[in-house]
Amino acid sequence: MNTRIKICGITRLEDALLAAQLGAHALGFVFYPSSPRALSPEQAQEMIAALPPFVVSVGLFVNATPEAVRATLEVAPVNLLQFHGDESAAYCEQFGLPYLRAIRIKSDTDLLQYATEFRGAKALLLDTWVDGVPGGTGEQFDWGLIPHNLPLPIILSGGLNAQIVTKAVQLVRPWAVDVSSGVERGKGIKDPIKMANFIQGVRNACL
Repeated sequence: MNTRIKICGITRLEDALLAAQLGAHALGFVFYPSSPRALSPEQAQEMIAALPPFVVSVGLFVNATPEAVRATLEVAPVNLLQFHGDESAAYCEQFGLPYLRAIRIKSDTDLLQYATEFRGAKALLLDTWVDGVPGGTGEQFDWGLIPHNLPLPIILSGGLNAQIVTKAVQLVRPWAVDVSSGVERGKGIKDPIKMANFIQGVRNACL
């Protein structure tokens, strides 16, 4: 299986275009005002309009009001939604778009229960639990906590970088991997060499 690649926290047009050119399948745009990688709907719209075909745009939200999500989508028409807060399944499904449900993993997280509750999700995005931080921490969780019989596809996130992503893909065999800080030289500023090496690391695992 060829593992797909999502690069999240895109804030600059040049980073979006280079990520697509290098082979990223999806790009994430953060609409969470407290994030250092947050951007406006207008900034995202410019980048989405410039993307080549077959690159998926993903809008990331954390406990936003439905009105705020809809207002963002009117300006920045992303292909896929990603929810990182305490959103219910009913909340996630009300926007008429496919969605990913992010789960922050700790030792007692019941992923089978989440998969049942969010059975309408396209995938579960597995990130690391850090108290008070909804994601993008750069911390890795114990991959052994992932059940082998999850009924939904897995997107592996949390502390990935070019040095460990080959091993991560070989061990977990996720549908996709998601990286943000692991390919940056500063918050929201992607590093071309790190992005290229990360994408090559994923490809190496799939040979």
